[in-house]
Amino acid sequence: MAIRPILTYPDPRLREPAKPVDTFDEELKVLVADMAETMYDAPGCGLAANQIGVDKRVFVIDVADEDEPSDLKVFVNPEIVSKDGNQSWREGCLSFPGVSEEVKRAKTVVVRAQDAEGNAFQLEADGLLAVAIQHENDHLDGVLMIDKFNALKRRMIGKKVARSVSEAGV
Repeated sequence: MAIRPILTYPDPRLREPAKPVDTFDEELKVLVADMAETMYDAPGCGLAANQIGVDKRVFVIDVADEDEPSDLKVFVNPEIVSKDGNQSWREGCLSFPGVSEEVKRAKTVVVRAQDAEGNAFQLEADGLLAVAIQHENDHLDGVLMIDKFNALKRRMIGKKVARSVSEAGV
């Protein structure tokens, strides 16, 4: 396992839609393990493969509270098949260091995906898990949280990210 560098906005690779996974092999398992280690190290609760420069439809999520055991979920070739309701959640993003903003999303989602072995599953989620699934799935489509805001807010967020990256020496 290895911690991989996380791309930060405005890296153009974050805008490229990821390609479906068709080979479920050791390379994919290593990618998933690296993504989990990178996400936990950041720390974050979700990470899409294209956030580390890998052009594959894969994301990992763990929304367990700090006092709970890890609950890592792996989504390969995810597809959100239904959304219901509305909620607003203060979201952060590992590709937008130092930024957290209220984002409106569906309250409940149903997602179909495969695990790292290629086994298909379907999951209904609400709350933070639903938010994380929608956020990471957006990444795979080249959609970023900044796209949810008006032009003024996007400029402000862009400046905040640039400041955070500069201060971190990235």
